[in-house]
Amino acid sequence: MLIIFDVEGVLLNAEYLPVLAQIMGPEKEKEIWDITKQGIRGDINWEEGLRKRVDALRGITFEDARRIGASLEIMPGAVELCSALKKAGWKILAVSGGFTIITDRLKNELGIDKIFSNELIFNDGKLDGIKLKVTSDKAAAIKPTIKEWGIRKEDTVVVVDGANDLKLFSLAAFTVGFCPVDVVKQKADAVIEIHDLTLLLNMLEKKFGKTAIVAKTQ
Repeated sequence: MLIIFDVEGVLLNAEYLPVLAQIMGPEKEKEIWDITKQGIRGDINWEEGLRKRVDALRGITFEDARRIGASLEIMPGAVELCSALKKAGWKILAVSGGFTIITDRLKNELGIDKIFSNELIFNDGKLDGIKLKVTSDKAAAIKPTIKEWGIRKEDTVVVVDGANDLKLFSLAAFTVGFCPVDVVKQKADAVIEIHDLTLLLNMLEKKFGKTAIVAKTQ
């Protein structure tokens, strides 16, 4: 079995760039939030919105960017959920339009097998741009790995919140909107409206049977 997570708003209880923008004051934070929400709703081209947000934050120091990335709260229930799934033999994959500076830590903290994300570029210790590895078509970034692992669509679950995640739904037999925007809510097989990822365990048991969430005996 395979589960695929979005990161910001799902595994992390935060959106990184708006939090980072707080360093530059409330007006900058509002500017970044406005663009972020437009992207999550699907109102603007996602790549264009991401570049626009990063450009607006040029000059922030690497130390500040790293410190704030490390301080973002893990979503309630994420540790318990991922631990239970790993014990039951699941593969866990995460894909983010965000950045390695916030996703790298999740590999250890949540036991994720593989994470795909973008990279912030720093010159002379200051934010200067972005290296885009994950586009609005997040499915394209992870398809080669799923093929390599040999995991079937009927054994795959996707958990997301934003409109820019919808192409991931084509990879899964069971799709979950986690505190999602309206378009995701309409298209998902199931919806969780509370910030608690342990609620997913009951859904997975109902969908795939108790053995899917009970640790395999050696």
